[in-house]
Amino acid sequence: MSYIDVIKEKARQDKKTIVLPETTDKRTLIAASNIVAEGIADIIMIGNEDKIMDGATWLEIELDGVKIINPETCDKLDHYVDILYETRKNKGMTPEKAREVLLNDYLTFGVIMVKANDADGMVAGACHATADTLRPALQILKTAPGVKLVSGFFLMCVPDCDFGEKGTFLFADCGLNQDPTAEELAAIADTSAKSFKSLVGTKPIIAMLSHSTKGSAKHELVDKVVEATRIAHEQYPHLTLDGELQPDAALVPQVAKSKAPGSDVAGKANVLIFPNLDCGNIGYKLVQRLGKAEAYGPMLQGISKPVNDLSRGCSWQDIVGVVALTAVQAQLA
Repeated sequence: MSYIDVIKEKARQDKKTIVLPETTDKRTLIAASNIVAEGIADIIMIGNEDKIMDGATWLEIELDGVKIINPETCDKLDHYVDILYETRKNKGMTPEKAREVLLNDYLTFGVIMVKANDADGMVAGACHATADTLRPALQILKTAPGVKLVSGFFLMCVPDCDFGEKGTFLFADCGLNQDPTAEELAAIADTSAKSFKSLVGTKPIIAMLSHSTKGSAKHELVDKVVEATRIAHEQYPHLTLDGELQPDAALVPQVAKSKAPGSDVAGKANVLIFPNLDCGNIGYKLVQRLGKAEAYGPMLQGISKPVNDLSRGCSWQDIVGVVALTAVQAQLA
């Protein structure tokens, strides 16, 4: 059984309600049909029911069991307006503006449904930029208690791979924080460890990645990762974590023996913390496209309730996978 099949089975055991607001996207419609058919989650779609059902007819799919909510006729619209206004009034939000936003921005409407406990999570991004998807989540849902910052990660499932956890890895941050400080990198490592443990179920072994291994190069970029490793050991002593490590030293036992002898992490890592968003985003896409890996995300970690992004290059199968992961996150929230 593949990793994502295991996650789907977990999702079925305690079914959650997930919002899919991008109802003009055919991949989203196909995904919704399959999610309901597989019993992975209950689905809410936002928009005009006639247009959504016309799209389903054109695609020759069934949306039986999918709940469709039109903001214009929603009986909870006034309640949602109040929530958005109260949440954002210190930022200049007015009741009139809140109503206008909710009637026209389905992503914000979906996040408000999650805030109101009318849904357990949301997945979007198939036809929106990451910033557009994550902004309302960060503004409305906020960070979870005790979390220093929200970050993004991908779960990568690499076929025929002996490294990591049978080819499964967590890559962070690949979608949100552009140039995290050393302290922020350490915090990302901590939340990534929790995400890996909850979603994969095995011990996280964390490599703080760099173009240097144990002093092989001297540069301020290396210094940041070295400092992040020091902070992580000091603030999160329970973590199995090491750095700075080049990717081959982090993953390949033979390389680890020569580059980082004595390391508890080198050659065994399954959680890879990238020094900045350039490295993380480039790295996951190379592994996805050249290594033919399944890439699920960018998932958000550290937010109070699960809202997750999609790559605009995603397939409908990717959406199904991220919905399953979001449902499992909601079980653990």
